[in-house]
Amino acid sequence: MLTPELLDRIRSRAAGYDRDNAFFWEDLDELRAAGYLAPRPLLQVAREQRLLAAHAPATALGINMHLVWVGVARVLAERGDDSLVWLLEEAEAGELFAFGNSEPGNDAVLFDSLTRAEPRPDGGYAFTGTKIFTSLSPAWTRLGVFGRDGDRLVHGFLTRDTPGWRSLDDWDTLGQRATQSHTTVLEGAVVPAERIARILPVGPSADPFVFGIFANFLLLIGSVYAGIADRALELAVEAAQRRTSHKNDGASYAVDPDIRWRIADAALALDALAPQLETLAADVDGVVDRGADWFRQLTGAKHRATETARHVVDQAMRVAGGGGYRSSSELARLQRDVLAGIYHPSDTESVHATVAANLLGPLP
Repeated sequence: MLTPELLDRIRSRAAGYDRDNAFFWEDLDELRAAGYLAPRPLLQVAREQRLLAAHAPATALGINMHLVWVGVARVLAERGDDSLVWLLEEAEAGELFAFGNSEPGNDAVLFDSLTRAEPRPDGGYAFTGTKIFTSLSPAWTRLGVFGRDGDRLVHGFLTRDTPGWRSLDDWDTLGQRATQSHTTVLEGAVVPAERIARILPVGPSADPFVFGIFANFLLLIGSVYAGIADRALELAVEAAQRRTSHKNDGASYAVDPDIRWRIADAALALDALAPQLETLAADVDGVVDRGADWFRQLTGAKHRATETARHVVDQAMRVAGGGGYRSSSELARLQRDVLAGIYHPSDTESVHATVAANLLGPLP
């Protein structure tokens, strides 16, 4: 699906999208034509996303949000729940799904919402609130949203032609610019009854729908940042082989002990990611029951991937020397893109709280 020729074209456009703060329209058209929006096993998607991210991080991160929703529908179907089979069919047909879940000031993430979901007589809901980091904003055709109705959380999907929503076109960030993750304002946007995916109690939930979101989001986010690290390591090796030392009579930096240590250090850290990300993805596909350990391991995998990627990119910047600091360098763009990893749920504090609760029990 991701042929070398396609990946080369995608990489050739990445710098321009970043420079112009533009959405990756050409990449999306080619990926859709290649069948990249269609459902497939999580392990396969994780590997493909890592490869795509090594060529164009923002394109991979943007399309990630669609792939997460497709993954949620697969998780349910594989566990005997056909409530989102329609989503799999529409993704196969080329519809583009996006996430409208993140909200300003809501650190409960999926366990509560500041958006109001008002029930309608026909079983649908009208959603009013503000969603941030809505990746794929210029292009989505289906938007997953959720809001609160009393002590219940209502999840559903808008279509783009639904009235009652608007995009603020306010995405101007340090990195991951091509995702165009604008703020979305919901002003009574109605989701009909047949597109209400779940109604769950406020608070943590063991529902497979919630598990599907966590599993796919965390593992695919981790895969994207692992891909950024893959490319940074490649560039570090190229820089070490290209640069020469005047004080060492023109010797290559590839024989400098300190440079060799930095590259080895980055590789050692990076090599640890694939076994964890891929084993967990395979277990999601295989409907393996890890019980209460699932959330600890999923959040830990995302945390380790994003933090490792930051370390690898930092080492690559040090190996590359001053040339890597130029705004036109690919490494400089990777340095900006990799920083976004600290903002994706679950953040560092939440990860540590999840692991502590798993080992020590909840706080009294």
